[in-house]
Amino acid sequence: MTTITLLPGDGIGPEVTAATVRVLEAAGAKFEWEHHAAGAEALALHGDPLPDDVLESIVRNRVALKGPITTPVGGGFQSVNVRLRRALDLYANLRPARTLPGVPSRFSGVDLVIVRENTEGLYSGIEHEVVPGVIESLKVITEKASLRVAQYAFEYARSHGRKRVTTVHKANILKLGDGLFLDCARRTAAAYPEIRHDDRIIDNLCMQLVMRPETYDMLLLENLYGDIVSDLCAGLVGGLGVVPGANIGEVGAVFEAVHGSAPDIAGQNLANPLALMQSGVMMLRYLDLHEPADRIDAALDAVLAEPRLRTRDLGGEASTTEFTESVVRALG
Repeated sequence: MTTITLLPGDGIGPEVTAATVRVLEAAGAKFEWEHHAAGAEALALHGDPLPDDVLESIVRNRVALKGPITTPVGGGFQSVNVRLRRALDLYANLRPARTLPGVPSRFSGVDLVIVRENTEGLYSGIEHEVVPGVIESLKVITEKASLRVAQYAFEYARSHGRKRVTTVHKANILKLGDGLFLDCARRTAAAYPEIRHDDRIIDNLCMQLVMRPETYDMLLLENLYGDIVSDLCAGLVGGLGVVPGANIGEVGAVFEAVHGSAPDIAGQNLANPLALMQSGVMMLRYLDLHEPADRIDAALDAVLAEPRLRTRDLGGEASTTEFTESVVRALG
């Protein structure tokens, strides 16, 4: 039996994680779950929000499912998400964003996949104080990292029937760093002639996304641009509560909810588990378990089509437990 590292996380994390495990098991996907604390709980227990045993577990099992983990703003401990990606070299962040039946949004027909380079660039947080009052933040772009994430994007496009990859950059200004990222994408695209490749400057892309998001297929971005644009794309289809995410590397993959830990509603049975459930579906497909993945997708669509069965953030009346049990019933 496959063993999955389970990181329930902070805030609403344990609630949405339990809901997701319930649905996965109801769909017939039986796993051994290896539970570990990460984030605030791990800090209190072990003095480190990301203990070594968490990393060892993910390396051993090669797959993890992770609930949201709080990242303190402007102080406290470093982002557990960033540390995980660095420590395990999870170089590709995968963020699908598609219109869901029954979920209110400003657009229809959106079906985007965002591939974000996950290990370098400005988002890595390499910075120091030069002199008091002057901070230097370093943006490092390498050929190696740019080529491998580009190859991941084009391989994903080929294996999932995608027709177009758009590389996003600011190479008109950052001619060396972003220029290298764009050049690596173009060189990689040459090996995939059946997939159309083009590029957009980041600010122009953002404008086009809020006007005509349905015209894009896959987006390939470096780290900070990808972080911002993936949240923008979530907003196109209903918000962070309805989109899944994954971090992929050579040693394995971590599937996660991309929304925050929402401590203000923790423990109140109000959290929407949809995002982590969809991340669980991504995990099933990663493991080639397509039958239970298809069943969960169909069950989620059926439940979301009924307004009263949605959670309150989606305009419904259901609690976390009620939404979960509705999905279980839809699975038959």
